Amino acid sequence: MGMISEFREFAMRGNVVDLAVGVVIGAAFGKIVSALVDGVIMPVIGLLVGGIDFGDLAIELKAATVDAAGAEVPAVLLKYGLFIQSIVDFLIIAFAIFMAIKAINRLSRRQKAEEAAAPPAPSEEVRLLTEIRDALKAR
Repeated sequence: MGMISEFREFAMRGNVVDLAVGVVIGAAFGKIVSALVDGVIMPVIGLLVGGIDFGDLAIELKAATVDAAGAEVPAVLLKYGLFIQSIVDFLIIAFAIFMAIKAINRLSRRQKAEEAAAPPAPSEEVRLLTEIRDALKAR
């Protein structure tokens, strides 16, 4: 088996394809949640805490200066507001995934309960053997 065919077999396994689909959907979902947090949730939270924009929160470690050539050297900032915003993003994504998994588990348990409640119909062979047995008992 050549390396290319071996790689193709590896890449086309169900788990690898499922993982790739999950990563792509997860990235798209992350963008949606980031847009929700940046555009909807954080402005409301900022308004509630006094008009603060969390993206702008920072501690200035070193002030901006002008070097000998006249070029401006930007300030060194510790941007903890972006960190807070990332934590909010993470919590919302984690909660949404938790709710999705909870719903999937609920549906899975319901499906298993329905499968357990309804016994499978006997096969044609079992049905015929049962008829033969009943016919022999009747003699």
